[in-house]
Amino acid sequence: MADPARGASDPELVRRFLAGDAGAATELITRHERRVYAVCLRVLGNPDDAADAAQDALLAMVRKLDGFRGEAAFTTWLYRVAMNVCYDHLRRAQRRPLLRRDDDDAVPEPALEDHADAVAAAHDVAAALARVPEDFRVAIVLADLHDLPYDEIAKVLDLPVGTVKSRVHRGRIALARALGMEPAGEPADRPATSKETRR
Repeated sequence: MADPARGASDPELVRRFLAGDAGAATELITRHERRVYAVCLRVLGNPDDAADAAQDALLAMVRKLDGFRGEAAFTTWLYRVAMNVCYDHLRRAQRRPLLRRDDDDAVPEPALEDHADAVAAAHDVAAALARVPEDFRVAIVLADLHDLPYDEIAKVLDLPVGTVKSRVHRGRIALARALGMEPAGEPADRPATSKETRR
């Protein structure tokens, strides 16, 4: 159902675009670009890479609108498009030679000293999140940062709900360890089982 304050619903905009209204695609992009960029940033960890991935994801969204069947929420379908683009970017990054400058580790000073602790904490979490294995990172980004329920994440990632729960749990443990907060009573890391690996 459309929200009067938002205008047409996402499915209605899809229908309008497929009927020849190019402005409907522009409205979808405007409506969802911040959400897409946010998820790309959390998965990829780099603002420039996230901006590139978000642009690719939004272009892919427009190209694939005729494949949206309305069987799931539009945002669920869009998250899946964005995740596929992020996986492509991660695969390409693994093939790139690592070029590093001496000042790459420098963190800019926050403009206001009052915000120094918050800036440092956000930087620590972002750096720790980048050290979480890719499959677990995607799961906790969708669950904890975008508040998607497990069943919706399962649709986005095309995985059983049980596998999603396992990845979120193990991702939280990995993030806590990366932040130096060893969870009490957790066993040491073990290799992922065949059920937990991405299909």
